[in-house]
Amino acid sequence: MEIKEVWEARKRIAPLVKKTPLIESSILSERLGRPVYLKLENTHEIGAFKIRGAANKILSLSEEEKRRGVTTYSTGNHGMAVSFVAQKLGIEAVVCISSRVPKMKVDSLKRLGARIEIVGESQDAAGVRCFELQKERGYTVIEPFDDPYVIAGQGTIGLELLEDIPSLADVLVPLSGGGLLSGIGLALKTNSPKIRITGLSMERSAVMHESLKAGKPLEIEESETLADSLLGGIGLDNQHTFNMVGEYMDQLVLVSEEEIGYAMAYMMDKKGMIVEGAAATGIAAVLGNQIPYQNRALVVIITGQNVDSSILLELLQKYTCH
Repeated sequence: MEIKEVWEARKRIAPLVKKTPLIESSILSERLGRPVYLKLENTHEIGAFKIRGAANKILSLSEEEKRRGVTTYSTGNHGMAVSFVAQKLGIEAVVCISSRVPKMKVDSLKRLGARIEIVGESQDAAGVRCFELQKERGYTVIEPFDDPYVIAGQGTIGLELLEDIPSLADVLVPLSGGGLLSGIGLALKTNSPKIRITGLSMERSAVMHESLKAGKPLEIEESETLADSLLGGIGLDNQHTFNMVGEYMDQLVLVSEEEIGYAMAYMMDKKGMIVEGAAATGIAAVLGNQIPYQNRALVVIITGQNVDSSILLELLQKYTCH
């Protein structure tokens, strides 16, 4: 992939996707002794960054493909993004999800007008059904991460960061299938190779982490985690993100469920900000002092805010943040 594809994506998605805020967190800056910024991808209309890649892919389809409709498989946020874009464009959409997708995200999918099929207990199982629908009904599959248009769409975050922070040194990116890190990595490293990119995953079922260690894409069983958006396989026939993550990621940090839960409660308590488990992985790494020190700017990508209120309440009651 080339950087021009990210610039093309930025132009293509502009009617549907607005630039998101970048704010400095004084409390985290003071804690780390360096400027810490939050890139608020939770402010999109669907509450997650996934709208960028979904919009770029769907807007690139031919009129005939749009007429036939689209389908996707998702842990929640990508399905919401595809549903939102399809609704805006008047395109039929079917979203295949597993039984693990939280109720809050299922309810949001229903509100966005997509037809939902719940299949099995993993994203991989939902993916199998998605491709069956493609064969049966002629839908176009909107891949959640391993697609150049999706990767380029997520990469537009990197372009915004380059505009806003000339002194950027570190970017913390939640990592699952790798579309987000691949896109941001392409945008940042092409322009400034010295920017350090840290991938973040939960300790349980970190498929990309295990795949990189093995030197090839793997399938592993999904586990319960607060970072449910980071569940799902990377595809045994992964065409793009496995290699791109390997090329662009400087280090990978795994955070525990305890650290994720504390970070979610910390952001709600100290910043009044709802962040889902996946989005809290970067905050967890910052609070745990797991990022090598530099005195230049660090950005945490706050990827989404779609979490059940009951989970947040439970976490706030459990943790007293200091």
